[in-house]
Amino acid sequence: MNWLDFFIIGVIAISTIISLFRGFTKEAISLASWVIAFWVALGFSAELAAELEGWIRSPTARLAAAFALLFVVTVILGGVVNFLVSQLVEKTGLSGTDRALGAVFGLVRGVLIVLVLTLLAGLTTLPREQWWQHSALIGGFEDGALWLRQYIPDDLAGEIRF
Repeated sequence: MNWLDFFIIGVIAISTIISLFRGFTKEAISLASWVIAFWVALGFSAELAAELEGWIRSPTARLAAAFALLFVVTVILGGVVNFLVSQLVEKTGLSGTDRALGAVFGLVRGVLIVLVLTLLAGLTTLPREQWWQHSALIGGFEDGALWLRQYIPDDLAGEIRF
């Protein structure tokens, strides 16, 4: 094992531990809030940007401000929902189960983070480095990254090499 293996283990362990302490409910709602915030901002920023025309001159700045405003407001609303649902979970006595499921969620998230980082590394010369080649764990993540490659645009996917 080399430093890359320890990095992989560290990313997965940190993600798992954070989710263990936060619990599944908080983690799932938090993730959903970010996804919904991105979707809301992407879907409605043009309409809000048109409403901001009197306040912001630059069309690009208007669109960026509208996107940011929608994103932040949606994440804040998600945080309020997260707090309320988490309080309910604690009152029902399901916090132990919630934390155990949170650890599983964190483990999966950690693996996905390493997969995405491996996929991105495939766009560089890193996989040709000796320390990469001698990693005990990276091979499985390369296989996973190659599987994920089918879900990205062909011109980008063609640049990924392991």
